[in-house]
Parts: sequence; C-alpha cells; structure tokens
Amino acid sequence: MPRCNWILVYVSTVLMITGCATLSPDYETPSVNVSGIRVMPSDNIAPRFEIDLHITNPNRAALKLVGIAYSLKLDGHKILTGVANDLPAIDGYGEGDVTLITTTSLLSSIRFFTDLMNAQRDTIAFELNAKLDLGGLRPSLHVGEKGEINLSGQTR
Repeated sequence: MPRCNWILVYVSTVLMITGCATLSPDYETPSVNVSGIRVMPSDNIAPRFEIDLHITNPNRAALKLVGIAYSLKLDGHKILTGVANDLPAIDGYGEGDVTLITTTSLLSSIRFFTDLMNAQRDTIAFELNAKLDLGGLRPSLHVGEKGEINLSGQTR
C-alpha cells in the first residue's frame, strides 16, 4: 500500500476516535440562565446592556468555551443579540458566570414597546437562546430558557 494511503488511514482513524470520544452517551447539556441585566452608557441612540449568564456544567469534563452567540426575545421580538469569545472554562460538575456586552435592536425594540402599549398584559414572554462553541471537532451546544416576566407586581 503506498505511503499516502497509510497516512490517509491513520488520519481517518484518529479523527474517528476523537469524534467518538466527544459523543459520550451520558453527556448532559449544560444549563444557561440569565442572572442579571444592567444598562450601560452608550455613545449612540441604541442602549447597551451587560447580561450576566450563569452556566452550570453537570458533566465530568470541563466546559472550555471558545465562543458564545446569544439572543434574547421579548414577546417574540428579538431585542438583544451578540457574540463573545473571551470566556472562562467551567469546571466539571461546576458553575460559572459569564458577562456579555450587547446592544439592542432599535427597530425590534420600538415594535415591542408599541405592542406592549397597545395591549394590556400582566406578563411578557421571554426566550433566551445561546449557542456554546466548544471548539475543535466537538459540536456546538444549543441551550435556551423560556419563561414569563410578571408585570403586575403580584406573585402567582
């Protein structure tokens, strides 16, 4: 067998072993929760926010994040989107906090507030979606959180 065929077989074997090692059958998806939102000073008309995310890693291996892409919807309007790449590793069976800087979508925000003013509601639906990039040959993880924000001030 020619040398280039041996190299191809070797590389293919290494890739298959590496790929299978990341597909652990007992792997659980980490959870991502919004733990805080703060308004930041802005140089333009669109406000900027700091969003604190709390990430829980229920797995043995550390979660080494290469990047994250995220969006926050309020009543179906995509209000906040952004990306980050300077992220800490979350130890196995550990938790960690990540702070993201984001800018609002001005037009989506206007539509959201117009809808909010036209309809009297006690709650606002929210949806956080995040894609966690683990780097290398490992697939990205897609996580999300949905819920409602109570506007009435009463607990249910």
